[in-house]
Amino acid sequence: MRAKDTLGRRGEQAAADHLVAQGLEILDRNWRCEIGEIDIVALDGETVVVVEVKTRSTSAFGHPFEAINGEKLVRLHQLGRRWRVAHPDHRRRRMRVDVVGVLWPGSEARIERLIEVA
Repeated sequence: MRAKDTLGRRGEQAAADHLVAQGLEILDRNWRCEIGEIDIVALDGETVVVVEVKTRSTSAFGHPFEAINGEKLVRLHQLGRRWRVAHPDHRRRRMRVDVVGVLWPGSEARIERLIEVA
């Protein structure tokens, strides 16, 4: 596995651990359909949360949040709707998109979360 992929997996696990520590329940990881993939699907109370995780080893090319543009947000909302259709128990729940940025320059990760990104 390439170093970039390994870092991404570590970042996703750190993000999942962070979300659980914040009281969210992880429902799904790396869910795929024909239009893309959701890194993490979580439940925050009664709200389904589609979580995009961006991990970087350095901020030399910008903060992880800078990788999220309008096109990506539209796709995340579409993916969330498709996930809910595929999971009937959650169809009527409110949905939001969160973004978790993981900056991992050394032995410890710095994790930040944007809640309800529109």
